[in-house]
Amino acid sequence: MTIKAAIVGYGNLGQAVEHLINAFDDFELFGIFSRRDTLDTDAAIYPVADAARYKDEIDVLFLCVGSATDIPEQAAGFAEHFTTVDTYDNHSKVATHYAEMDEVARANDNVSVISTGWDPGLFSMNRVLGLSLFPDPVQNTFWGKGLSQGHSDAVRQVSGVQRGVQYTIPAQSAIDQARAGNGQGLSKTASHERIVYIVADESEQDRIRDEIVTMPDYFEPYDTTVHFVSDEEFERNHQGAPHGGYVITTSELQGHNASVEFSLKLESNPNFTAAAMVAFGRAAARLQQQGNSGAYTVLEVPPYLLSQQSHQEMMETGLV
Repeated sequence: MTIKAAIVGYGNLGQAVEHLINAFDDFELFGIFSRRDTLDTDAAIYPVADAARYKDEIDVLFLCVGSATDIPEQAAGFAEHFTTVDTYDNHSKVATHYAEMDEVARANDNVSVISTGWDPGLFSMNRVLGLSLFPDPVQNTFWGKGLSQGHSDAVRQVSGVQRGVQYTIPAQSAIDQARAGNGQGLSKTASHERIVYIVADESEQDRIRDEIVTMPDYFEPYDTTVHFVSDEEFERNHQGAPHGGYVITTSELQGHNASVEFSLKLESNPNFTAAAMVAFGRAAARLQQQGNSGAYTVLEVPPYLLSQQSHQEMMETGLV
């Protein structure tokens, strides 16, 4: 099965998804939907307002748009016409997003795999796996050191912000404590700090700082520091997008310590997020082809559907 795929949005994530679609031989790129008329790509470009006209030519649509406002406002509209994959990352509102996408996708015989990437996404899967193994697990998740795409997008939605990024930095002492099996009581807010770098007019800076540090879900619970820098400094120091983190689960089994740790170290956050997104796009297309519909989190997707190999091939080659 060749999966005909299209992309909405052409920022760093959209460009990375395009690269991967072209790299896999089971995908074929239909084109990119954008509000812009010209993009730096050889792919076909279509007005995003006309996307529904092409619904019968596309197997899966990758929603490579911002998580803070674009996905909540636009994703359900796309799910009416397409099988979709998104990277919605506001953990506190995933259940609401799931319900909205499920209703629309199910009514139109489409599949919507939501909140893919690495967290939510791969970290979600590893948190559930770790917690399922032990009767009394202690689990901690750490993010960073690195640039958060979702939080950076939230920063850029604040009026007056010309350019902005956010870095999440975990406390090494907290990581060491979790690895030693003493992670009880460690809160994610106390174990991390958030550092924001903004380009903005001086007259706007006090208001912008206040809006960021009091932003619910994203910044309000955390120790957040906002720095204002020149456009030149921003261009010089804040163009990379590294990230990573850890899910650490420990327990005691009949007097013996056990520890399960999953970690990521990424030179490019958007490139890796795209890799996870495309794998779940493969699964979404297969689920829809099998006659399924509605919303799925990554926890509901059988892992074998992510792979180019069949389940039979996995058993025969020793992956099982």
